[in-house]
Amino acid sequence: MEPLDALVAFANFVLVPGAAYGAQLALGALGVTLIYGILRFSNFAHGDTMAFGTMAVILTTWGLQSAGIGFGPLPTALLALPVGIAACAVLVLLTDRAVYRFYRAKKAAPVIFVIASLGVMFVYNGLVRFIIGVDDQSFADGERFLISARDFKEMTGLEEGLAIKTTQGITVVVAVIVVVVLFWFLNRTRTGKSMRAYSDNEDLALLSGINPERVVVYTWLIVAALATIAGTLYGLDKSFKPFTYFQLLLPIFAAAIVGGLGSPLGAIAGGFVIAFAEVTITYPLKKVLGYLMPEALEPDGLVQLLSTDYKFAVSFVILIIVLLFRPTGLFAGKSV
Repeated sequence: MEPLDALVAFANFVLVPGAAYGAQLALGALGVTLIYGILRFSNFAHGDTMAFGTMAVILTTWGLQSAGIGFGPLPTALLALPVGIAACAVLVLLTDRAVYRFYRAKKAAPVIFVIASLGVMFVYNGLVRFIIGVDDQSFADGERFLISARDFKEMTGLEEGLAIKTTQGITVVVAVIVVVVLFWFLNRTRTGKSMRAYSDNEDLALLSGINPERVVVYTWLIVAALATIAGTLYGLDKSFKPFTYFQLLLPIFAAAIVGGLGSPLGAIAGGFVIAFAEVTITYPLKKVLGYLMPEALEPDGLVQLLSTDYKFAVSFVILIIVLLFRPTGLFAGKSV
């Protein structure tokens, strides 16, 4: 049974958390890749856009909880998601009108948009910290586990227990639904096809009668929804802290670039590549090896390649390797 215990331990601390984290990064990377593919610039404010949308969800969640409204075994934050998406959509549309539209009219170089997005990033970050503060905020309620380690041990008779948090299950399910809806929208609807056409060839799209400002508005609306959902799922699974979302920008961009910046399918694949790389490399393998190796050879140390303090360094190293050896990413990006 010890090999099974080793597998359960590995699943408990690597496979399950990695799948949830990968889904969160994939949704975040989808927002980045849509902006790059359609509006043609790297949006460095995306992490703090996620933070703003999540903050709106948290404030709405607290309001619902104080009114005695819940969602049964599921987190109340799921009920608050539409409000958070709407608030985030208003923010990004106002930002586009106040900042990015001016540079589009001037046909500014992409680097100008990047610099502008850096300024927007600091404004968003300060706004979120001013409204909700800088401390950790936990807003998950409902049932904590889909299956607890104790129940798993009783069912299987194994020494090692598998625990799956409700938020991890919700993350994967919601991510699958969002990805399916997004790909259906881009491939089956008239608006989605116009967005793809605008991404492929802006001049030809204009000659075909496609309204560029309408494409821009729909792109920002989709990005606001993706950012809010990704940020909320991450906050439910871990906790909410504004600076953490600023740090998330690195693995999100790494995921988008690894998959192929501009490729939605690549963003999803890149999200899981980065997530499993981070989780696996920073996981101490002592327990797993203890089940698999003879007692005399059991390791004394943690058998950890890198400390969890260096988790984001893993993303950075993978990003550098991809840029050096395959700059177009796994799915040769730059188109939607």
